[in-house]
Amino acid sequence: MNPIKRVLLTGSTGFVGSRLHTALDAAYSVVATSRSPQIVWSGSQTIGVGDLSSETTWTPALQGIDCVVHVAGRAHKLNDTVENPLSEFRKVNVDASLNLARQASAAGVKRFIFISSIGVHGASTAGHPLNEFSPLIPHTDYALSKLEAERGLKDISHESGMELVILRPPLIYAGHAPGNFRLLLKLVSSGLPLPFSGVNNQRSMVSLENLVDLIVLCIKHPDAANQTFLVSDGVDVSTPQIIRCLSKGMGRKARLFPIPDSLIYGGAKLLRRETTYDQLYGSLTIDSSKARELLAWTAPITPDEALFRAGKDYISRAR
Repeated sequence: MNPIKRVLLTGSTGFVGSRLHTALDAAYSVVATSRSPQIVWSGSQTIGVGDLSSETTWTPALQGIDCVVHVAGRAHKLNDTVENPLSEFRKVNVDASLNLARQASAAGVKRFIFISSIGVHGASTAGHPLNEFSPLIPHTDYALSKLEAERGLKDISHESGMELVILRPPLIYAGHAPGNFRLLLKLVSSGLPLPFSGVNNQRSMVSLENLVDLIVLCIKHPDAANQTFLVSDGVDVSTPQIIRCLSKGMGRKARLFPIPDSLIYGGAKLLRRETTYDQLYGSLTIDSSKARELLAWTAPITPDEALFRAGKDYISRAR
């Protein structure tokens, strides 16, 4: 494959996309897309494409593009009033992604990188870490939409010859992370005692820095072509360890105490926070050795250091 020179990045203003855009600007000519053309990145061409759908026109953004990095998608929890949540996820995560891929292949794009989710394999593990050959049992509408997108993209890749790279990250964290990790940061920063000292779980996560580093490598590495990678920091951590590292970064003392698991689960179920409970009390481990062995990738930052930085960054943003 000829060297990649020009990259199209979708979701360039999001949590992952904004950090990735900064990294790409240092090495490539970048075309960034967003809903609004008013968003301007220094050194990059920015094109507004509106809301993503099966009807989105990508022609202006795809001119001269060698590689597409598709980060954009619907990831947040839908409002409970939505009649068919899966249909809403499919519109963006499946239909819009396949529309982009078809137009990319027709435009002569060499490589298409898709950010999927570890959720395509399920929500937890017991005894054995997940790998690229683990059963596909998506546990949420979001995860199912990601899996359906993967399958459609593979069909397009096989038909067109456009190289496809799929990354399946677990929870992605940083000091400005959204979702459940933001809730955890808020809890730790409060200084309140937290009921996690008796938790003996193991979680595979990936720092934003490590994920971006692997994505950048997958753009240019010849052996990444037509591969799927599970990505993680490479070192599993427990919830108490996560809290201690975050607390250290925040300049606080971790205050942990034990509480029966059954009480916590009952409260989480009552508050409809089962996903939060699973992430804090359950285990989900990943074997991400394929990326290290096939691509010679080494995560540039350890989870202890990344969590420390996340805590420090969260506090600095809150001031």
